[in-house]
Amino acid sequence: MFRVLASRRVLASATAAVGVLEARDKLPIYPTPDAEVVLLETPSELEKQIGVGRRAVTATYLDAHARLQSVISRWIGVEQAVESRVKSLIAPDEPLTPGVLYVGVATLTGSVLARNRLLWRLALPPTLLILSLNHFLPKTTHNVSSYLTELEEKHFPVFAEKHEIAKQHSAMTWERVKDATQNGRETFSSSVASLVGSIEAATGLKLRETLGWRERAVKAKAVEVRAREILDVAETSAGPEAVISTKEVEAKTDATAQSVTEAKRLV
Repeated sequence: MFRVLASRRVLASATAAVGVLEARDKLPIYPTPDAEVVLLETPSELEKQIGVGRRAVTATYLDAHARLQSVISRWIGVEQAVESRVKSLIAPDEPLTPGVLYVGVATLTGSVLARNRLLWRLALPPTLLILSLNHFLPKTTHNVSSYLTELEEKHFPVFAEKHEIAKQHSAMTWERVKDATQNGRETFSSSVASLVGSIEAATGLKLRETLGWRERAVKAKAVEVRAREILDVAETSAGPEAVISTKEVEAKTDATAQSVTEAKRLV
């Protein structure tokens, strides 16, 4: 009985297989879509090495380009800082065109005058450069000097302190020289006035009137009296403008008093 069942199953499976083969061999009634073809790219070893090299070169180029752009940005920042600093140092009311030309001519003149002596050639051109800068470009020179002083105090404080002490001693020496010169001028004026007075007493000539000393003394005295009157009026008035005018009149009065004193010495 089992053998009969097994033989039936084998017969049924064989019949089904034959049917499937017949169905495959038989053409369909409707068109069938084409089968999708998938291509798999498999690069060679040479292509892989070329890709690695290209990526390395690209990364190196991008890194170098970024570094170059950083350097250019820093340089542009330095240029802008220098430009703004130079504009802040140059005084707007001082034209540079003739002033710089005069300074250059003065410096070259010092080099020409001291061409035969080494010591003078080392000392004279810088001296004329500083003096010409202070004369032709005083405000710009003051700004540059202040900036250099700030740099000196910031980076070299010890040297800046010694420099300040040297400047104070130089200022004191200059004031003494000015006082000595003023005293010499006063002594010389007194000697000349005494000599003129002696000549007038001996000869009877009106040398002082001829030289205009008396007229200058009278004018200076009148200006002093007028300034004193204005000062008295300003002191009696009120307000800040009066205070300012009082200070100005006092300064003018002091200058007038000094000129009167010199005129009196001459007289």
